[in-house]
Amino acid sequence: MIPMTVAELAAAVDGRLVGATPEALVTGPVEFDSRKVRPGGLFVAFPGEKVDGHDYAAGAVSDGGAVAVLGSRQVDGVPMVLVDDPRAALGRLARAVLDRLPALTVIGLTGSSGKTTTKDLIAQLTVRLGATVAPPGSFNNELGHPYTALQADADTRFLVLEKGARGLGHIRYLCEVAPPRIAVVINVGSSHIGEFGSVEAIAEAKGELVEGLPPDGLAVLNADDPRVRAMAARTAARTVLVGEAPDAEIRAVDVTLDDRGRASYTLVTPAGQAPVRLGISGRHQVGNSLAAAAVALELGMPLAELAEALGTLGLPSTRRMDVFDRTDGVTVIDDSYNANPASTTAALHALAGMGARRRTIAVLGYMAELGEYERDGHVEVGQLAAELGVDRLLVVGELATPIHDGAVAVADWGGESVLVTDQQAAVAELRRELRPGDVVLVKGSRYRTWEVADALRAEAARSEGGSR
Repeated sequence: MIPMTVAELAAAVDGRLVGATPEALVTGPVEFDSRKVRPGGLFVAFPGEKVDGHDYAAGAVSDGGAVAVLGSRQVDGVPMVLVDDPRAALGRLARAVLDRLPALTVIGLTGSSGKTTTKDLIAQLTVRLGATVAPPGSFNNELGHPYTALQADADTRFLVLEKGARGLGHIRYLCEVAPPRIAVVINVGSSHIGEFGSVEAIAEAKGELVEGLPPDGLAVLNADDPRVRAMAARTAARTVLVGEAPDAEIRAVDVTLDDRGRASYTLVTPAGQAPVRLGISGRHQVGNSLAAAAVALELGMPLAELAEALGTLGLPSTRRMDVFDRTDGVTVIDDSYNANPASTTAALHALAGMGARRRTIAVLGYMAELGEYERDGHVEVGQLAAELGVDRLLVVGELATPIHDGAVAVADWGGESVLVTDQQAAVAELRRELRPGDVVLVKGSRYRTWEVADALRAEAARSEGGSR
């Protein structure tokens, strides 16, 4: 965060000073975990039923070296900036800091799936052009969003932020906290449909991002998703279409996949063409990389440098299409961070591509927040697994049973589906069944299949250690 006096900070959040020296200088960072507070920082105390940050305020100052505490109730002997709502105040503080950084370009992105991956790709490109701040993992809500924004300082040139939503108005609020100049909309799917009620409502919410652009901004829109393409009518900014559609300004042609599911294609842009060979697995990464390419081109990266850079991109956020090999010849695709029908569809296609001449196993768990679409969404995923010819399907937990139902309903499927009670049972089944050369996909909503992925990774580490 840029340096601010406590008085300036209080004014930015409409707060009241209690026991604080107005001239005291906060140099950052801003933290809501008292264990992470460093000298010169600001501690934000959130009230809570089980854990109340105000109980840690004194320690944040005495032990951590915080200059002041932003909170909603006074703590004796602690310099405070008092507000009614610390979470809302954190958002106001982030906006005040960003308003003081005119050289900063904020890049916001949203979508039903692929947000974190695309954010990671963009950040790996922008860092070649200047100092970049981007969140680890998702951090895309009303807490993680301002927390990440407050890491920007006078040296930061690019701030790359995911903007998530669980209802209408959420993204609009996040755009008020950190107004984007470049907006990227990846796709519109059924993720969180339980909260929104319909895909149309999801599209309405995602489009709030392009509505938040200034006239001199840029909207990067997925030409292959009709609902995203239609968002061009909702912004005063310039738009650029990306994808494989013939009219996309930034597009991929002649796409091929290698035996690891890594795509190669010809990148076609208004500045010319260049060959690209991605180092990350999954056919769906073509679209994600095109969105990142459009941002880099807008920011001035030469085409030749961009094509080379795209081939070096990795996936630093964990549990997202993380492909690794074990010494016993088993290949694991750990895509277990989260799941919805769209992301699971992409992962199953990646499994089928990588396992074209190998035995394929999909370990699939429950997909949350689908509302009335819950059963149909799970059934469709099971059907797809069978239609793609997955050899063995392990369905984890009773809630995921419709995946099993969908798979076994495909009459000409030559594979087998097994419904297991929990993750431990899935691990035991894999230990009995895995053979050298198998390709295993692990996918499910948060925590639902993490133990399976971790067990496969731990066994890979043990086998590597034993081979030395």
